[in-house]
Amino acid sequence: MFAFLVLPLLAQSTVVVTNIAELRRAATNAQPGTTIQVAPGDYVGGVSLMNLHGAPGRPIVIAGLDHTNPPRFVGGSGVQISGTSHLEIRDIRIVDTRSNGLNIDDSGQRTKPSRHLVLERVSVSGTPKGNFDGIKLSGLRDFRVSNCYIERWGGSAIDMVGCHDAVIEGCVFRNGGDNAVQTKGGSSSISVRSSRFHDFGLRGVNIGGSTGAGYFRPPLEETPKNGLYEAREIRVEGCTFVGGGAPIAFVGVDGALVRFNTFVDPARWVVRILQENRAEGFVPSRQGVFEDNLIVFFSGNWASGGVNIGDATLPQTFRFTRNFWFCSDDTSKSKPTLPTPETGGTYGVDPLLTVDDEGRVSVSPASPAHGVGAHAYRR
Repeated sequence: MFAFLVLPLLAQSTVVVTNIAELRRAATNAQPGTTIQVAPGDYVGGVSLMNLHGAPGRPIVIAGLDHTNPPRFVGGSGVQISGTSHLEIRDIRIVDTRSNGLNIDDSGQRTKPSRHLVLERVSVSGTPKGNFDGIKLSGLRDFRVSNCYIERWGGSAIDMVGCHDAVIEGCVFRNGGDNAVQTKGGSSSISVRSSRFHDFGLRGVNIGGSTGAGYFRPPLEETPKNGLYEAREIRVEGCTFVGGGAPIAFVGVDGALVRFNTFVDPARWVVRILQENRAEGFVPSRQGVFEDNLIVFFSGNWASGGVNIGDATLPQTFRFTRNFWFCSDDTSKSKPTLPTPETGGTYGVDPLLTVDDEGRVSVSPASPAHGVGAHAYRR
């Protein structure tokens, strides 16, 4: 004889909201498994939600009711969510805010990160000039940002401070300000992949940065004193960068990998190696790897041989391997000036690529640049 234990089904609920008051009430009452669907229309920005905690397999979901006509949060201070876990946000737009667009943080509890988040098909258009980000993430762990669209930001399109174990993928960044993606404040184990950067501003992916001592996660006082870093174990792969300033900046980084990307017409350099945080105990920027990338540039915009090296760094620890370099107006100038000898590089051969008005890069099937660049990326 067999005994069967019948377990009750876990409650799931869906709530449709049509105004900010209903959204706040639904968020306050949300339990693991609750889905809050936001009806199409314009909502005044300045929404602050706290303590949204789903559970494994039963996240709290905030999503547009109609993904073809997402709700718009317009103006104000955008949307802020503090102290959360197992939360998914999908199909919303945030437009023309007076500060950050979407802000998600750990409520200042730097040893208790917000965890297990998904941002999908979130669009942010327009934040002020200065330190105002499209998406600001502080103290997050185990999260994914996918298929998001961010344009016209002031600070960073996505700014991560003390974030860990994350993937940014399939996103589009256009018409930027300071940085498109930034990983700093002790951030680690973050992959930026299969995304498109078009006229992204000063820096495409700022791997590291300069962070005030009180904002690191985990706190500096809880980390080894002689091995501090702004960022570590960051990967940038399978992305395209068109225009903009410097696509890649290694800034106070302790190990990062940049591979299988395509860079077209950077304004001055393709890579910068810098040290902005000079506080005691921080490692000099070191151990970067730049490999299997495709770089097309114009000699009139090329400075320092394509690589800018600041002081207090360790450029001799960087490795360059199998990159494909082409100067579009003078093939004799295709070879870059690198801090270490490159292994297996290709110079002065036309890769036969085209770029459309949206910054999409296409590579001819006859291209000699097979095996390198974003078109050759495989996870």
